[in-house]
Amino acid sequence: MKNRSTGSRTRAVACILAAALLGPSLVHACTRAVYLGKDNQVITARSMDWQEDTQTDLWIFPRGMARNGEAGRNSIQWTSKYGSVIASAYGVATTDGMNEAGLAANVLWLVESQYPAFGPASKPGLTIAAWAQYVLDNFASVQEAVTALRAEPFTIVTDAVPGQQRLTTLHLSMSDASGDSAIVEYINGQQVIHHSRKHQVMTNSPVFDQQLALNSYWQQIGGTVMLPGTNRAADRFARASFYINAIPKFDDPDTALASVFSVIRNTSVPLGIATPNEPNISSTRWRTVADHQRKLYFFESALTPNTFWVDLKKLDFSAGTGQVRRLALGEHQKNVFAGETSAQFKLSKAFAFLGLPPG
Repeated sequence: MKNRSTGSRTRAVACILAAALLGPSLVHACTRAVYLGKDNQVITARSMDWQEDTQTDLWIFPRGMARNGEAGRNSIQWTSKYGSVIASAYGVATTDGMNEAGLAANVLWLVESQYPAFGPASKPGLTIAAWAQYVLDNFASVQEAVTALRAEPFTIVTDAVPGQQRLTTLHLSMSDASGDSAIVEYINGQQVIHHSRKHQVMTNSPVFDQQLALNSYWQQIGGTVMLPGTNRAADRFARASFYINAIPKFDDPDTALASVFSVIRNTSVPLGIATPNEPNISSTRWRTVADHQRKLYFFESALTPNTFWVDLKKLDFSAGTGQVRRLALGEHQKNVFAGETSAQFKLSKAFAFLGLPPG
C-alpha cells in the first residue's frame, strides 16, 4: 500500500503529464543533450526545429569585439573576451555556438517565458537576440557564467520573431569542457537557474522543473521497456535523457561523436512532418554537435547530404588580427559542404542584433 507522500508524488507527476499532453505543447520543438564520456569527453548536441527557414549562417567572431545590448540608451556594454563560432538566425540573432574556451550556449523555445519589465530605471538591457552571444563572449566555464548571471547584470529585452506577430520566448542552456551544465529560464518575470552536471537534457515546454518530474516518471518505467515516441517536447526529453546515458562510453572519440549524432537524430522531427491541430510542432531544420575537448563544432542540415565541421584550434581569434567571417549556408541551409571548413569562411561585416532603436 502506498504511503501518502508517494501517492502525492504520483498524482503530481500524473497532473504534470496531463498538462504536458494537453496544455502548452504548441511550441517550437528543439532538443539539447550533453554526453559525458570516457576520459572526460564532453559532447553537446542540439536540434533546431522551426516551421520555416531560419536563414541560418555560421559565423566566426574574434575577441575584442565591442558589443552593446541593443536596448536603446540603457544598454549593457561589453567587449568580447573569447572568440566563438556561432549559428545565426534571420541574420539578427545568435541561437547556438561554442567559444574558444570550450563553452557552448544554446537557446531553445519556451512559451512560458516571462521577462522582467524593462525601462529607464531598469538594469541595463540586453536584447534576447544576443543572450547566447553575451555568454560566449564573456565566460570560459558554466560556473563562471552562473556566478555572473546570478547577480543579474542585465534585463532581458525581447522582441517579435522576425516576420511574425508574437514575442520571442526562449530559455538558455550552457555546457562546458568539464561536463558542467546550466539551464536559465525566466518564469513570472524572475530568473531561475538550474545548475548541475546532471542537467544534461533540455527541450521546450513545460518549464524545466516539470520536465525533470516527467523524466522521473519515465525513469521508473525504464527506457528498455518503453519510451514515449511522439515529437512533443516532454517525450523528446525522455528519449534524449535515456539514450544520452544509455550509449556506451567509447574509447574512440569519433565513435562517441557518431553515437551522440545518433541520439540527436533520434529526437529530431522528420522533415515535412505536421501534427493536426498543432501547427507549431515543427520539422528539424538543422543539428549542431560541439566536441568540447577537441574544439570541433559540427553542423548538419536536414536538406544536404553531408555533415561538416569547424576546428576552432585552426582559427585566429586574436583581437585586432582576428576578423569576422561568415559561412553562407544558403536558403534552407542547402549549400553543400564537407569535412573541415574553417578555410571556407569569408570576410564579412558582423550582423546587427535585433533590438530597440538607439534613442
